[in-house]
Amino acid sequence: MALRSLLVCGAAALALIAGAGTAQAIDVPATTDKYLFSISLPQFEQIRGTNANADVLDWSSDGCSWSPDKPLGWNFLPACHRHDFGYRNYKKQNRFGHDTRLRIDDNLKRDLYGICGSNPACRKTADLYYAAVRKFGGP
Repeated sequence: MALRSLLVCGAAALALIAGAGTAQAIDVPATTDKYLFSISLPQFEQIRGTNANADVLDWSSDGCSWSPDKPLGWNFLPACHRHDFGYRNYKKQNRFGHDTRLRIDDNLKRDLYGICGSNPACRKTADLYYAAVRKFGGP
């Protein structure tokens, strides 16, 4: 009986070491980049709603900071969520610099333009948001 208990405990320990029954490890930088640059904004918002990998990813957001989240009725909040996700996680992962900041900011502009479609007034507003993050969003 003691031998059986020892074998069971040993097998359980090996399973834990091997990762059986635990959350699978993710490649945090690759996952961050995927969520930031490779999926649609609606997909990003859906994943954000699940708080996926919250133990290693920062999903917090202050919306569009000091600017309205919905200027003139256009909902810019999802784009601001993704932008905050980029800044917060790149900083957390020690990958935030001038080049990566530009890439994240340019992604914000693409997201905002996607929200605007071909509406010129919305795109001008998006340009103002982009100019603000370029001027005030630095490290």
